[in-house]
Amino acid sequence: MPENQPRIFKILTLNQISPLGLGRLPADRYQVGDDIADPDAILVRSQNMLNRKIPNSVVAIGRAGAGTNNIPVQDMNIRGIPVFNTPGANANAVKELVLAGMFLAARNLIPALQFVENLQGDDAALNKQAEDGKKRFSGIELPGRTLGIIGLGEIGRIVADAAIKLGMKVIGYDPKITVDSAWSLSAEVKKAQSIEALLRHSDFISVHVPLLDSTRHLISENSVKIMKQNTILLNFSRSAIVDEDAILAGIATNKIKYYVCDFPSQKLQHQKAVITLPHLGASTLEAEENCAVMVVNQLMDYLQNGNITNTVNFPNIVM
Repeated sequence: MPENQPRIFKILTLNQISPLGLGRLPADRYQVGDDIADPDAILVRSQNMLNRKIPNSVVAIGRAGAGTNNIPVQDMNIRGIPVFNTPGANANAVKELVLAGMFLAARNLIPALQFVENLQGDDAALNKQAEDGKKRFSGIELPGRTLGIIGLGEIGRIVADAAIKLGMKVIGYDPKITVDSAWSLSAEVKKAQSIEALLRHSDFISVHVPLLDSTRHLISENSVKIMKQNTILLNFSRSAIVDEDAILAGIATNKIKYYVCDFPSQKLQHQKAVITLPHLGASTLEAEENCAVMVVNQLMDYLQNGNITNTVNFPNIVM
């Protein structure tokens, strides 16, 4: 290659990455595609890379999203390969889905919809059946209710802000909260001294922690026993944060009124009082674009300048 010609970087994409993000890669300096051989970097969303051979040519991996459970981070540590992610880029999308889950549960909307779908007859008959049956679906309103938030990162903080604006009381628990997160947290959020205290006093509980060994089955049989009767539990973090057996036992004893989550499983399928969504947390046009733009910018800055921003296995570095 002539000395004055810039290096061409090769990027392998394992998922559909938003064109808004890929469009930031200059065509004269980057080759991008899903069949690139010997790539310098990999861009991925949800593709499982845990059993995938990572080519020796790879020097960086970019995840268009926050979680990196689908990437062999420990192996990349050994090889000195930074794994970039996009914390906060999809936070608003997840927040809106949490709020949707709260409304679905508070107003019994899923069983109400199912009830209406099964009505038969002319308009007069439908109206009579609806009036006779609607008492079964009487719900609760959010103002004055207490929302407990476990994990006060970017998503937990904006869920708290939204809940306060809806008139709810909010208590939070996060022993590892960063200084920046603490500064950004509304003064109206009351600090719970322990998870147990939060569980004991919350009408709604929303979990926003990463899946680690220390958080696996964070919501356990003992956790459910501490909860108030008819608690509404929301999990838009990771499925293994909760013990599903404990959840179903809690539903059977009316400790849990609804479990709303984003992670289908055979055990939860067709269960009473379980609302399961098909992993929609970051599935908005805006979130996909935000994540793609953010991860592409970080990847370019590393490949061209050596700077590191937002990796899960290296500190931020400015060369």
